[in-house]
Amino acid sequence: MEAPIINVGIMTHKAVSFSFNEEYVHTESGMFITGEQRALWVNGKIVYNGHLYQELFFEPSGPEASFDLKAVTIGVDFHWQREENQRFKGALNLVSTEEGIVVINQVDAEDYLTSVISSEMSANASKELLKAHAVISRSWLLAQIEKKLNPDESQAYPEQRIENEEEVIRWYDRENHELFDVCADDHCQRYQGILRTSNPIVEIVMKETRGELLSHDGRICDTRFSKCCGGVTERFENCWEPVPHAYLTAVRDAEANSCPDLTDEREAERWIRSKPEAFCSVDDPEILNQALNNYDLETADFYRWRVDYSQEELSGLIRRKTGRDLGAIIDLIPLERGSSGRIIRLKIVGERATFTVGKELEIRRALSESHLYSSAFVVDKEEVHQGIPGKFSLIGSGWGHGVGLCQIGAAMMAAKGYSYREILSHYFPGAVLEKRY
Repeated sequence: MEAPIINVGIMTHKAVSFSFNEEYVHTESGMFITGEQRALWVNGKIVYNGHLYQELFFEPSGPEASFDLKAVTIGVDFHWQREENQRFKGALNLVSTEEGIVVINQVDAEDYLTSVISSEMSANASKELLKAHAVISRSWLLAQIEKKLNPDESQAYPEQRIENEEEVIRWYDRENHELFDVCADDHCQRYQGILRTSNPIVEIVMKETRGELLSHDGRICDTRFSKCCGGVTERFENCWEPVPHAYLTAVRDAEANSCPDLTDEREAERWIRSKPEAFCSVDDPEILNQALNNYDLETADFYRWRVDYSQEELSGLIRRKTGRDLGAIIDLIPLERGSSGRIIRLKIVGERATFTVGKELEIRRALSESHLYSSAFVVDKEEVHQGIPGKFSLIGSGWGHGVGLCQIGAAMMAAKGYSYREILSHYFPGAVLEKRY
């Protein structure tokens, strides 16, 4: 088996500015092109160099040829959303759709992964941390391709939504992309071009782990990861489809193996309000700089955090994000928690109505303009008058869904001398490391 060629969806815009740093071949015309280019979406077609196209494909003239894309949006819908210019290797494909021009990069999987581990982490991270991330990023990618090749199996649990007047329960998996294999943002894996690969160690890591992935019972592992688990990792089925994965289970993120029962509300509250020892309980800037890029570091608290809302802020936020006017918010009541203390179902009690929301990502979206750091939180109500709080404080744990590898915890493990194999076996118990190509 060789490394596959994959298609990565970078963005969808009405106007795309790009430039070829070396010669590229426009396959439709056979023309060799370099320099600044621009394509516009007009009436469902792509206008390029005075001609109309449904699709454009540009092939690189050599393996080191690259192109630049202007104003690529990263962190879509998250609190760190912004635009940046990015550089990519491989072919460039522009496809006209009803929403605009879809920009797709066709690239060798190993080149893609070289960028991913430098985009998800810092290129200056420790070698063992980068090696661990190379393996899980490759595993996740190939698992998605495997799912795509077995559509009957992937449809066993399609994206689910239970919605009525009293509740919305929804889980989101990777978007089912039709035009490409994976997207370039946090909804799949961060893929922000070759300029992120600023350290020669990244190339060494990719060479030493080439073709390595995790498997379980002969299947490629669907290896998930998040920034900070908060001390205990979450079970797969509590965030996505109701299918347990033996290697995506509750793991205490510490050298001690004992796991508290954070599905119990009293245990969860004690846990979240305290700061138990954990690999991901890190204040050391040197460690954080390995696991986090510059815009990630704008978030000050990862392991434990606090968000305050006035009554007006919270009620207005819930009204906008859920589309339901519950009136003044009286309480936020956890109905079900997962293995990490993350809330799976949350009852929002309003003056006019009561509404239940889940799973974890839907909860995070309902309680923040972008995404709440995680759904592992407890609530303090203050300034209560006639049963209506004037202020809510959310005391929380971790950043992200908490399933699989904890990036900050893995950075600390590497700093403590753990090998990448030990890091992988810690976060994915029962998974086997193997070389596929």
